[in-house]
Amino acid sequence: MSGQSLLVPGEITPVRSVPGRIRRPEYVGKPAPTPYTGPEVQDHDTLERMRVAGRIAAQAMEEAAKHIAPGVTTDELDRVAHEFMVDHGAYPSTLGYRGFPKSLCTSLNEVICHGIPDSTVLRDGDIVNLDVTAYIDGVHGDNNATYLCGEVDEESRLLVERTRESLNRAIKAVRPGRQINVIGRVIESYAKRFGYGVVRDFTGHGINSSFHSGLIIPHYDSPHATTVMQPGMTFTIEPMLTLGTHDYDMWDDGWTVVTKDRKRTAQFEHTLVVTETGAEILTLP
Repeated sequence: MSGQSLLVPGEITPVRSVPGRIRRPEYVGKPAPTPYTGPEVQDHDTLERMRVAGRIAAQAMEEAAKHIAPGVTTDELDRVAHEFMVDHGAYPSTLGYRGFPKSLCTSLNEVICHGIPDSTVLRDGDIVNLDVTAYIDGVHGDNNATYLCGEVDEESRLLVERTRESLNRAIKAVRPGRQINVIGRVIESYAKRFGYGVVRDFTGHGINSSFHSGLIIPHYDSPHATTVMQPGMTFTIEPMLTLGTHDYDMWDDGWTVVTKDRKRTAQFEHTLVVTETGAEILTLP
């Protein structure tokens, strides 16, 4: 495993501005979003708008990923994604969500999720997760991926590759009429082959006009996830696999989640809609 030193919080730069012409989600400037009470199954018009939001989110993530290299700060990755979304008329969904101060999440090495971009400098051998969500025309598109920075050790590289594969397998398991728990069953059974931990307390979620609708998508085989998938239902799948325990600690910032044993972790995510025969990925660049 990599001999990198553990991460410590860096300095956070001031909040980036968004032109007034760009529509904000309703939660911006509020302590929390208004609870979603709408349907999990979306109509044709909503899905068309979600395809646009998903494409912008995927392109923004792709653009930021081009700048991953030793010596680059995570704040610089935030700047690139922020400017891309704004230039395309989208609002960065994380900016101001429950007070989150940045336009994407950057989660390195032992950070499971929700890392805040700051003055942290990427190092050769890091693995870097970018989590980007775009809001445009009243809907969100959410995706993330883990990237290699420079020369990464084999154990970490395989973790990243297999986490991506766990997402791909989970997407293939989506079918109308099946219960949501088939998703976690597929991910967990695959991860166990390699002795990986599967994070349980952070999950996929329903998404539409709401960033998080209330629908929960566990990445382990949960007996409680009995909701039946229906055509038109939209949600994310975003498995987080670890080299050790799935238990975690949280930094004092109230956001950054790290593995309790400080071993590395990787994550991948797409926003999907259930179709008549399977799933369509809405976050493709």
